[in-house]
Amino acid sequence: MLVYCAKRGVMSVSTVNISFQEELLDQIDDIARLESRTRSELIREAARLYLERKRRWQGLFDLGSKTGAKVKLTEADLVSEIMDVRKRRRAPRG
Repeated sequence: MLVYCAKRGVMSVSTVNISFQEELLDQIDDIARLESRTRSELIREAARLYLERKRRWQGLFDLGSKTGAKVKLTEADLVSEIMDVRKRRRAPRG
């Protein structure tokens, strides 16, 4: 099957088989029904959102690594800083 995408032109579409536990599939079907969509549309959107979130997180991790390397921050420095922040948060105020 071919689908036309205005942004990218013609894209091929593949059919895949996925196994779900019945309870999860029931939840997917309930949401799809509430939103007047097909199960496939809902699962495609969920996959796109997941991939976008992963890309954003990876971008943040890459930025952190790049910034840490620039200032020569080690993993031990990072752990120490986290422990200091947590200790300050637990300290009584007053």
